[in-house]
Amino acid sequence: MSTFATLPASRAAGPEVRSVPTRAGPMEVALLGDGPAALALHGAMGGWDQGVLLARSMGVAGFRWIAPSRPGFLGTPRALGRTPEEQADRYAEALDALGVDAAAVAAVSGGGPSAIAFALRHPRRCRALVLVSACTVGRIDVRLPLAWHLMKLAARVPPLVSALRRRTARDPEEAARRSISDPALRARTVGDPEAGTLLAALQASTLDRVALRLPGTEDDIATSRAALGADLERLSVPVLVVHGTADRAAPFAQAEAVAARVPGAELLAIAGGEHVALFTHLAEVRARVGPFLRSHAPVRLA
Repeated sequence: MSTFATLPASRAAGPEVRSVPTRAGPMEVALLGDGPAALALHGAMGGWDQGVLLARSMGVAGFRWIAPSRPGFLGTPRALGRTPEEQADRYAEALDALGVDAAAVAAVSGGGPSAIAFALRHPRRCRALVLVSACTVGRIDVRLPLAWHLMKLAARVPPLVSALRRRTARDPEEAARRSISDPALRARTVGDPEAGTLLAALQASTLDRVALRLPGTEDDIATSRAALGADLERLSVPVLVVHGTADRAAPFAQAEAVAARVPGAELLAIAGGEHVALFTHLAEVRARVGPFLRSHAPVRLA
C-alpha cells in the first residue's frame, strides 16, 4: 500500500473535507497539503477545522495532513467511539479508506489520549508522535472553566452565541485573557500577524456550530478526569512532547511523566507557557517540531 495511494494532489489553499467509511460509521476528515501522511488530532470544542489549525500552526510543509473530526465533533457521530482506544481504531480504519499505510501523528490537548492509544495499538502505522499541550497520563481534576458552562448554555441560546462571536471579534485581546495571563505576552501574541491570526481563528471556531462540538467535549472531559494510565513504556515510536510549564488545563507534570517513561522521548518545555503555548511561542515550537517530523518522514524515491 502506498503512502497516499488514493488521495489526489491538492492545489487549493484550503482543505478538502470529505466523509470516509469506518467499521462503526462515517468519519469526517479534512485533507490539506501534499507529501507523506500526517494525522492532526484536535482537542475539546474542536473538529476538523481545529485539526487544520494545528497543522498550520506547526508550520511543517511537505506533508499531506489528515485532520479528522473525532467522534462526537462536527460531522463525526459520537457513536464511532467515546474512548481513546475506540477512537484510535477509527483512525486506523479511516487511513485504510484513504489508502494510507502509515502516518505521523500530532495531537493537541484532548486529542492526546487517542493519539497515544493509536501509537500503542497500531505502532507500525505511526511513524512519529507529537503531543502539544496534550492530556496524556494521570488525572486532571482542575475546576472546569466558566467558558465551558457558557458554551453549554450558548448551544441552547443562539443569540448568545452571536453575541459572544461579536465580542470575540471586537476585542481579541480580551478574548485571549482567559488563555494568556501575562499581559505583555498576550498583547505580543494577539498583535503578531501570524500567531494572532491563528489564535483568533481558534477562538472563533469554538463559537461555530457549538452544539456539534459538545458531545465529544463531554467525552474528553470524562476521559481526562479518569486515571489515564497509558502503558507508556510500551510506546515504540519516536515521541516529541511540547508543553508549557505553566499549563493549568493539562499540568506540565503529565508531559514530564511521558518524557520520563517513554523510551527515547524528547521534551520541549516552554518556560512559562500556558495551554496555548503553541501560539504564544509559535517560532520556538515550529523550530523543534518541523525537524522532528521531517527526520521521521519516509524517504521519497526520485
